[in-house]
Amino acid sequence: MSLTLLDFPTLVRTDVWFSDGNVVLIAGSAAFRVHKGQLERHSEIFQDLFSVPQPEGQLLFEGCPWVELHDSPSDILHLLHALYDGLYFDKPSGDDFPAIAGVLRLSTKYMIEHLRQRCLVRLTTDWPSTLAGWDAREKVATDKDGRYGPREAYPHPLLVISLALELGITDVLPSAYLDLARYGPRRIVSGTPLPQPVISSVPLTGTKDCLEGKSRVLNSSRTPATDEEDILVPSHAELSAILRGREVGQRHIAMFIENELVSRPISGRCFNKHHDAGRACRESTYFVMLNILRAIGGISHGRDADPLFTLTQVVEMLGRTDFTDGVKQCGLKMCAACKMDVEECVVAARKDVWEQVPLWFDLGPWKGSKEEVVLDAEDSEEIARAI
Repeated sequence: MSLTLLDFPTLVRTDVWFSDGNVVLIAGSAAFRVHKGQLERHSEIFQDLFSVPQPEGQLLFEGCPWVELHDSPSDILHLLHALYDGLYFDKPSGDDFPAIAGVLRLSTKYMIEHLRQRCLVRLTTDWPSTLAGWDAREKVATDKDGRYGPREAYPHPLLVISLALELGITDVLPSAYLDLARYGPRRIVSGTPLPQPVISSVPLTGTKDCLEGKSRVLNSSRTPATDEEDILVPSHAELSAILRGREVGQRHIAMFIENELVSRPISGRCFNKHHDAGRACRESTYFVMLNILRAIGGISHGRDADPLFTLTQVVEMLGRTDFTDGVKQCGLKMCAACKMDVEECVVAARKDVWEQVPLWFDLGPWKGSKEEVVLDAEDSEEIARAI
C-alpha cells in the first residue's frame, strides 16, 4: 500500500521534491523526495541506512520507501540544497550562517566530509586564529567610506560560540569571544535572536488544502512568522569569561599608553634631537596619546573596547594630514625615525595582544603558540614527577 500527502494532512512537501526521487525523507513536519544514490554517494551513514532490509508489507510514501530523520527540518533542507546545488559563498554575509551551521552540523553527523570541510574553511576564515586573518576579516567588514558593519558580513558571535561548543570547534572561540567582548555590557547580556527556522519542526496547519488534494509547498527562502523571537543569551560562565576578557583588554591598553606613550623618549636616530631636544617629536607623541584617549578604545568608530583597533589607530595617526595647528591642516611634526620606532612598538604590541586573547577568556593558548608549547612542557614535567 502506498500512502500520499493526503494521509498526512500536517506534512509539508518542501521544494526539494524530485518526481523521479526514489526515497522520501521525513523530518518533523517536512517531507523531501530525493535520490538514494545521491545520498549514498557522499555518505557512508546513508549507505548503511539504506542497506538495512525493510520488512515485507512496509507502507510506501507515494510509491517510495520513507525514512524518518530526527534532525532539524531546516538543517536537512540546507544539507540537501548543498548536496544537489553545491555550497557557494560569493562574499562574507551574516545571512549565510543558518545554512553554514545546518550543513556543518549534519555533514559532521552523516560524515559528508567535503561539505564539512567547506563549512569549516568558511567558519575559520570568518573567525580566524591568526592576527593576519583577523585584520583581513576586519577589512572586509569596513566599507569604502570607513563605516564598520560587522553584522552585515558576519553573524552575531554568540551564535558562533554556541555552534562551536556544540561541535567542539574550539579554534574559532577566541575570535568569537573577542568580537563579543567589544560590545557594551548591556548588549552582551541582551544576547541575540536565534535565526528563525526555514521549516518549522512542529506540524503545520493546512489540513484543508491537503484534504482537497493540494499539496503544500514551502519556499525555502521564506520564514514562517512567529509572535516572539527566541533569544540566545550567554550562560553565566560565558558572561563571566567575556566580561573578564573585556576588562583585561582595556587594562592592557591602559598599560600600553602608560608604558609606551606617556613620556615616551625620542628615537636614538631622531632627526629633531638637536632642535630643542626633539620637542616636536615628543609633543607629537603626546598628541597621539590624547587622541587615543579621546577615542575611548574605538567606541567613536563603533568598536567599543577593541584593543587591536586602538593600537591600529596609533599608527594611522602617524600618517594623517588632517590635524590642525590653528591655522591650517597639517600632519604630525614627528620625524621619520621616531615614527618608525612607534610603528615597531605597535606591531609588537598587537602581536602580544593576539597571543594573549585566548588567555583573557580562559580558553587556553592558541594551538601551536609558544605559550602552548611551554604549557605542554610543564604538563609533561608534572606527569613525570607524578610517576
